[in-house]
Amino acid sequence: MFRPCVVIPTFNNPATIRRVVERVRQKIADIVVVDDGGGAEAAAEIDRLGAEQLAHVVRRKVNGGKGAAVKSGFEAARSLGYTHVLQVDADDQHDLNDIPRFLASAEENPDALILGHPIFDATVPRGRLAGRQVSIFWAALETGGRAIVDPMCGFRVYPLAAAMAERCGDGMEFDIEIGVRMAWSRVPVVNLPTRVRYVPAAEGGVSHFRLWRDNARISWLHTRLCVQGLLRFFLWPLRRRGARAEMSP
Repeated sequence: MFRPCVVIPTFNNPATIRRVVERVRQKIADIVVVDDGGGAEAAAEIDRLGAEQLAHVVRRKVNGGKGAAVKSGFEAARSLGYTHVLQVDADDQHDLNDIPRFLASAEENPDALILGHPIFDATVPRGRLAGRQVSIFWAALETGGRAIVDPMCGFRVYPLAAAMAERCGDGMEFDIEIGVRMAWSRVPVVNLPTRVRYVPAAEGGVSHFRLWRDNARISWLHTRLCVQGLLRFFLWPLRRRGARAEMSP
């Protein structure tokens, strides 16, 4: 059975959240909005979306970070009987016209993680693009190749049971970590190109990426993943040898 929904984690996006929800609903009506402890203005807009039955609303009392919000969305999706989750950012940077293409790929590959491969326009900040290239390099190293073209794009489809089996961080590092860990768990990965723009403040665009704090968390994540990846590499022959020993008469 293939029963997808869209999960939109949001923290203080009052100017864009309705626009995103309404555009998503043009493609799929099953939407879970996770308010990650946002302020009164954002909460009021999300309340209206819930009252109008445009989305199923999940409230987090305290801001826990993007990863925490997505995981709350996973829990809600599972309780509502969905099998797959399409993750979409709340700041209107994703090309939502690609929703049918991503869902079609997920239906064709129900066990696969479908990752957006962002095609940026001129709005992308150079500093963010440079930092992204660093994570692309490390994710390729951690997964032993190019299974993941870009680990940071928040436009993706998860097979829900496989995603919820992974233990990942709560902050901005979540998108990177869950992709790498699912690849380690031998979940197939499909990379699809999709256009991404950075929305200007005049249109309600807001970034919650904190340059020093979040880059420090991402750097620590890659350190941990590299160490764990090396241990996996060196311990794999031992695990294989032990499995063979158990199978022998």
